[in-house]
Amino acid sequence: MPRYAQLVMGPAGSGKSTYCSTMVQHAESLNRSVHVVNLDPAAEYFNYPVMADIRELIQVDDVMEDNSLRFGPNGGLVFCMEYFANNFDWLEESLGHVEDDYILFDCPGQIELYTHLPVMRQLVEQLQQWEFRVCGVFLVDSQFMVESFKFISGVMAALSAMVSLEIPQVNVMTKMDLLAPKAKKEIEKYLDPDMYSMMEDNSDTFRSKKFKKLTKAICGLIDDYSMVRFLPFDRTDEEGINIVLQHIDFSIQYGEDLEVKEPKHDQFLEPDVLNI
Repeated sequence: MPRYAQLVMGPAGSGKSTYCSTMVQHAESLNRSVHVVNLDPAAEYFNYPVMADIRELIQVDDVMEDNSLRFGPNGGLVFCMEYFANNFDWLEESLGHVEDDYILFDCPGQIELYTHLPVMRQLVEQLQQWEFRVCGVFLVDSQFMVESFKFISGVMAALSAMVSLEIPQVNVMTKMDLLAPKAKKEIEKYLDPDMYSMMEDNSDTFRSKKFKKLTKAICGLIDDYSMVRFLPFDRTDEEGINIVLQHIDFSIQYGEDLEVKEPKHDQFLEPDVLNI
């Protein structure tokens, strides 16, 4: 029997721990067993029970206090994750060998872990060796995405993780419940964006022709290949939470031995799923 995993990624403050907590509660309402593993060695608080906690292996504070290392916060976190990658046996022992596991991995928010450092890619490959079907869940704060250029930055961050990890990925806009009604209506156009129209709407803000040309090329890449789409996540909306979970389950074929069901398409758009 396969095992299933969500790698919950995204910038610091995007709502990763809240997402995990909400999904655990939602799964309980569906009589499903979902576990969480904390992979953030700098985490201070989370309100969900953990199956394993990387802080039992190594903590950022301990690394920063080591006078022989002299690391700051970011360097300390990278050191912790590289140490973790050299001690995957700790994770294997913590996970056990129970079949049909469904585990959320609450990951750190430093973007360099998903761009040029190999740690998260190594984790994915290790999980796959342990017969996990892995889906990336990339979170972006919806309050950050209400402006076109910030949206493009968020899209590029999600795309960077997708290309680096080469696994199915569902992109999610979090904290929809915190948006004002006007902002919530405004952000709908970013769920299934027309990148060319978005660029034309902001053409007056370009000061450099070279920058405009670069932005147009990026928008064309995203739009022409339909590379990134987002699903809204409102932690107070059980149906919306279930739709996000359906898309993730479909991408890793959770429960395929029972019956494969495609997620609903009438309310929200399909996420971007990269089939490798």
